[in-house]
Amino acid sequence: MTDSYPVTPTNRVKRLHERGSYDHATIHALLDASMMCHVAYVIDGQPYCTPTLFWREGTRLYWHGSSASRMLRNQSEGEPVCLTVAHLDSLVLARSGFNHSADYRAVMAFGRARLIDDEDEKARSIRAMVDRFYPGRSDLLRAPTAQEIKATRFVGMEIEEASAKIRAKGIGDDEEDYALPIYAERIPVRTVLGAPEPCSRLVAGVARPEGLAGYREGRRLDEAVAEAHALFGAQSPAALAQGRSGAPAALAAK
Repeated sequence: MTDSYPVTPTNRVKRLHERGSYDHATIHALLDASMMCHVAYVIDGQPYCTPTLFWREGTRLYWHGSSASRMLRNQSEGEPVCLTVAHLDSLVLARSGFNHSADYRAVMAFGRARLIDDEDEKARSIRAMVDRFYPGRSDLLRAPTAQEIKATRFVGMEIEEASAKIRAKGIGDDEEDYALPIYAERIPVRTVLGAPEPCSRLVAGVARPEGLAGYREGRRLDEAVAEAHALFGAQSPAALAQGRSGAPAALAAK
């Protein structure tokens, strides 16, 4: 198995190609630090782009939604899709409008999305969509109802092609512009977690689980999400398979 995705006309970074990366390590790290993606697809000639939560297992991506979702209804036969994530790292104010920019880290992943119909795989996915972000939390939840399982559908996509594009340049003015009396700066951008707000209707004596310690006030969201994925990925195949039909309250509620 190669440690990079193939470079094709579809995923090749064409503008400023030196910012492109195709190796698994870079691409997977950016995916794993994200909670939300955008999935682009075409239905009857009309393009759509849907935001949704997702997770990665190996070179396979999963996302979920309502059974009434137009996106999911039209991804059961292996329709081509493009899944993207982006991290905004800074605003860049240069000495010319042309050189104003932003530092960012982004991924585009291509493949064919297929609806998950196998009941065992669907049950495992119900668990995975919770444990990927909150490792071990499924074990603390009530089992999903039949209606909840029926109302939730999952899509899986093997990554066939992918590329990352990263800008970390900061201010990049034309050389002659540095002498101009114009203010320029880079403004860092971070998504930071706030203080947890416990539900006002918690049963007396219920404490915040230790497994949520990674989601603490002041921490960067991408760091917390990446750490959660690492813990999720470290689970044994047997642990991940506990979400099969008929397992006790190991299944996660939607």
